[in-house]
Amino acid sequence: MTTSSGTRGLLIGGSWVEGAGGGYEVRNPATEAVVGVAPEASAEDARAAAAAAAEAFPAWSRTAPEERAALLDKVGDLLEARMADLVPLVQAETGATLAVTNSLQIPQAITRFRRYAKGALEPTRIPLPPGQQAATPLAPGGLISAVAVRQPVGVVAAITSYNFPLTNMAGKICPALAMGNTVVVKPSEFTPLSTLRLLELVEASGALPHGLLQAVVGDGEVGEALVSHPGLIPLVIIRGSGPTTRELSAHGAAHGVRTLAHADGGGVLYLDAHADTETARTLVRTSLDRLGVCNRLNLLLVHESRWDDLLPAALQELDALGVHGVLPPHDRERGFEWALDEGNEANVTIDRVASAQEAATIANDETSGLAAGICTTDADTANRFLDAYAGTGAFWNATTRLLDGFKLLAAPETGINVDHVPGPRGPVTFRDLALRQFVVRPA
Repeated sequence: MTTSSGTRGLLIGGSWVEGAGGGYEVRNPATEAVVGVAPEASAEDARAAAAAAAEAFPAWSRTAPEERAALLDKVGDLLEARMADLVPLVQAETGATLAVTNSLQIPQAITRFRRYAKGALEPTRIPLPPGQQAATPLAPGGLISAVAVRQPVGVVAAITSYNFPLTNMAGKICPALAMGNTVVVKPSEFTPLSTLRLLELVEASGALPHGLLQAVVGDGEVGEALVSHPGLIPLVIIRGSGPTTRELSAHGAAHGVRTLAHADGGGVLYLDAHADTETARTLVRTSLDRLGVCNRLNLLLVHESRWDDLLPAALQELDALGVHGVLPPHDRERGFEWALDEGNEANVTIDRVASAQEAATIANDETSGLAAGICTTDADTANRFLDAYAGTGAFWNATTRLLDGFKLLAAPETGINVDHVPGPRGPVTFRDLALRQFVVRPA
């Protein structure tokens, strides 16, 4: 099978093969013109791709961090040299303008890729917590030394969302490779041809050892297959729509596959009785610079004693941004995720509350638990709110948009995890795509 882009079938085991599931026409969403035929994989194709990535894993995991970084840096050179070649194909698949595709996404994504590549050089040893002794008198006749080190996970699958393929290359593929893992990619249904073409360029360049990257294009059957084989794929990164992400996460949990995913997000902002009006305006405005992201302002809570003056100020800021404030009585639940409601993203739910404790309780019980903030000049009230809120990120006079790996951790973000279980929580970076191992030796 040959597509109009020149890409043949699926990348499995480093070779291009014909998808067992046949193919489907990819159309420009604006013009309905046929861009090409994307090969469609089956569940068995997905398993074969995982097996090929697992076969390539042992050698790659033993590669020295310095060598991994050098090889990934070569891929960065390739991306800078060839990305402009992909722009027309991305345009045709997504309907995006050249200005958006080229000016905003390519330079940013290549920068992120290079940051991840350099991350491969980070020491593998995990620093001991403060006060923990490196040597312990547990060994017969002497001391032992116990240290924690990072070990690769194995095969990491990336089920990607509606993004320029280089963004996924930078945010998911490179960080997994940098930590010694191999990767299976399921491209977005919107960019299958350009994703396959990108991976074909990387494979053909010889910059990376054979077989590290596998790709499968397909529907829900393929996604379910990738979260069904813990012996082959122990970790799956899922970025996409709420319902699909929730279903795949539940399917993975039922099969013993760990997923890094969050189906829902949305930030909460509580304007307290002691809120400074100008600070409140600033927080509303800066929390809505982008409407399609998870940490944007979704629910605005206002103390009842300040409803008459803070609400008009907030509505002015919303109006200036072209965002509608949804006032009570509400016809949807307070925690409804506007970012996931296609065509209705430009909304923010607003309600009044009697206290910081009530605001924190609403944020805990009625939202995803991603992020919540308080606007106040009173430290005691702020601390009561921060102590009561149990979500991933808690903010005082700061926007929830800061809940981002690059902004908080100085590392590009692979995903966000809001699970209430031990493990990486909040922004996930390349440092989290590894396992902790304790190594004990004679001191």
